[in-house]
Amino acid sequence: MALHTDQTSPHDPVDRPARPVPTDVVGLAREFTDPLWRIPVRLTPVEVELLRTEPLRRLHFVAHAGASTLTTLQSYSRLEHSLGVLALVAHFHPEDELLRVAALLHDIGHLPLSHTAEGIGGLDHHAIGARLLRAEPVRPVLAGHGIDAEAVAAVLDGRAPSPLTGRPGPGPGSGPLNLDHLDSYVRSGRAAGRLDLDPALVPARLDLRDSAVSTDRETAAALVALVRAEALLHTSWDNVGPVSVVRRLTGRLLDTTALTPARLARMTDPELWSAFDSCAATRAESRRIRYEPHRLAVTVGPAPADGPGWGFSLRKVYNSAPLVDGERIEDSAPELAAELHTLRSLPTDFHLRWT
Repeated sequence: MALHTDQTSPHDPVDRPARPVPTDVVGLAREFTDPLWRIPVRLTPVEVELLRTEPLRRLHFVAHAGASTLTTLQSYSRLEHSLGVLALVAHFHPEDELLRVAALLHDIGHLPLSHTAEGIGGLDHHAIGARLLRAEPVRPVLAGHGIDAEAVAAVLDGRAPSPLTGRPGPGPGSGPLNLDHLDSYVRSGRAAGRLDLDPALVPARLDLRDSAVSTDRETAAALVALVRAEALLHTSWDNVGPVSVVRRLTGRLLDTTALTPARLARMTDPELWSAFDSCAATRAESRRIRYEPHRLAVTVGPAPADGPGWGFSLRKVYNSAPLVDGERIEDSAPELAAELHTLRSLPTDFHLRWT
């Protein structure tokens, strides 16, 4: 399918409307081409209308990688990821309107800097997303196109089997690979320069089996390498350091200002940084983590009770795996399963201090 990328022509009338680019994220082009998967998606009327609502526009200003965007090049947004998941769903189930809408809306509850502040003040992005789904402006948009918000909620909370959520695994972050995590691993791999496969060729090598991603052994090995690399990123200085500091700042902000957790949850990343800069209790350290992150020391292990610094624990390390030729990776590719098993020994407790 030919995509028009030129913006000028000597034969066009002077007053012709300017064309949007193929990666336009407000539905002006009506066909969105995901830059990672390079899958062209003919947007439906409900998808166009949803892209223009505040909950989805806001995701354009929320970093998918959270606070690690301060120390890495993982700077793409939650909206880019959401559109990537939509592209995958449109590839496998182009006529499934409910699943497509669920893909587009699955992350609308995320906090500023994504997972960074999860749990602070009782905030849970899944619960927030469920509330937004049932409220204005999302619910009226869905209803106007004959889509039941409760049906979308059932897809997203796992009540209805879905390749977006997959099947639960034996521990947090585990289980068969779903389309949501697939996009996250591959998109993160591209940003980190560790993507050894052409993502445009990957969808043709995939299949969906019982709501899980299945592929051949060679592609599975490449995906397992990305899963491992993502786990190493999550347990690295580049993630643990800035995430722990931003969580401290967020707690301090809620304790010393009139800001409520509910209001915090709907901020964008720039708004959160502005709030830090406006608060005397957070201003100095907020500037320090942005401009002097190299002065932050991160050590594996719990913080000593009588020493300087503070402790931080990761909630989970993701290690979901694809099926290999439709079978569990433990049965069909035990050597790949063994690689994933090593992730269970990664550290999750850390001690931090400013030097």
